[in-house]
Amino acid sequence: MSRSHPISTTFVTTLPSRIARIAPGLILCCLVALAAFVLERFEAKWTGRPWLEALVIAILLGALARIFWTPGDRWMTGIRFSSKLLLEAAIVLIGASLSFEAILASGPVLLATIVGIVFLSIVSGYLIARLLGLPKRMATLIACGNAICGNSAIAAVAPAIGAEGDEVAAAISFTAILGIAVVLTLPLIGGWFGMSPYGFGVLAGMTVYAVPQVLAAASPFSALSVQVGTLVKLVRVLMLGPVVLCFSLINRGGEAHPLAPSRPEGKQPARLATFAHFVPWFILGFLAVAVARNSGVIPDVAATGAAHLATWLTVIAMAALGLEVDIRKLADAGPRASAAAMLSLLVLASLAAAAIVVFGLG
Repeated sequence: MSRSHPISTTFVTTLPSRIARIAPGLILCCLVALAAFVLERFEAKWTGRPWLEALVIAILLGALARIFWTPGDRWMTGIRFSSKLLLEAAIVLIGASLSFEAILASGPVLLATIVGIVFLSIVSGYLIARLLGLPKRMATLIACGNAICGNSAIAAVAPAIGAEGDEVAAAISFTAILGIAVVLTLPLIGGWFGMSPYGFGVLAGMTVYAVPQVLAAASPFSALSVQVGTLVKLVRVLMLGPVVLCFSLINRGGEAHPLAPSRPEGKQPARLATFAHFVPWFILGFLAVAVARNSGVIPDVAATGAAHLATWLTVIAMAALGLEVDIRKLADAGPRASAAAMLSLLVLASLAAAAIVVFGLG
């Protein structure tokens, strides 16, 4: 007579109850994300382009809902699941959008310049935020958001440093506002200084946060600016993987996922626990998917589908982060966080402009 394994039996028995616990909050986050996509469509139809991405709208909608309603325990399990596990899954899927060939084709000087500027921007942004009195995690989020790719960098770095929803929401809110300002003013600055199309493309790619915003900023200048800006921006985005990995090595702590079966204290495998502290699972997944994509294992259709799914998961996660926001803490950090974000952005723009002149990139 066969006996069922006690661990597998326990997992099968508890899995439906875990799913039932996360369902209300997960469904709520999905509805907020859907509303954000709808508003983005209307925004694009009315103004000609989506100035606020669904990702930003989702976190704003979630934060607005939190002002009038505080989710109870019935909702918070699914909300926390969405803000953590779904976000990490989205990071893994983003690996399917990376092109190693495009990186190598951009040339060693430009590559080295981008790496150097990203590093200096993170260091200077962090120091500025700390001098203004911001906590370490908030300072890290703002520095990485300015240096790499705004909202996406903040969302990716947050799990690696154990940032809370309030901190992520604050950092994203301020970078979202600055992102719009940069898109509107950058073409005017480029024209005022008589920049070449190539040089302006480098400047746009180095300073604008999101890839769609690079297109919006560079399009009024020239088609070449769009091409160069997009390439520089993609290389800059690729710095996200090494940066998140570095912060993961520095900050080795972490919380269990909502769906993970609990283990008795002291029963965790020592090697696995130590390895997980050094390299989070989503970083390994990100690298594995990127390698699979560039080696041809993942076809174009699958890569496109992964990109769309990653977008959805990220927006759902941002809705969850908005629902976790305590607006009072956000208000307390407001003036200092906004000042840190603006000063960090000015340093980044100055570094990019100096590099264009010194290395003849424009």
